[in-house]
Amino acid sequence: MKGNPIAWFEIYVQDMERARRFYESVFQITLQRLESPFPGPELWAFPADMGTYGASGALVKMEGCPSGGSGTLVYFHCDDCAVEEGRVASAGGEVQRSKTSIGQYGFISIVFDTEGNAIGLHSM
Repeated sequence: MKGNPIAWFEIYVQDMERARRFYESVFQITLQRLESPFPGPELWAFPADMGTYGASGALVKMEGCPSGGSGTLVYFHCDDCAVEEGRVASAGGEVQRSKTSIGQYGFISIVFDTEGNAIGLHSM
């Protein structure tokens, strides 16, 4: 495997409007509607710059793909994860682990979105 191991991520949701409001509020961004390559899914992508570090992804509402669970944890890059963590409760989410040092690798917070998905926040 060359380069970074993650090329794309999907966060499954049940209520797209509620989930969009949460992510747009916490990260102060605007998600963009994506056309699905096949009928069924509704996708809203995070802003991306394909020429820089990291991967992009989308919120996805699709029959048979429930939200919640904890099989995979996606970490979002932040300048200071405490800032985004501070927006979680007012956006309808819940903080599971407040900003915690992970030594030389920076800091993390773990939060739940409005759909029951756990996501990570990471900063140096």
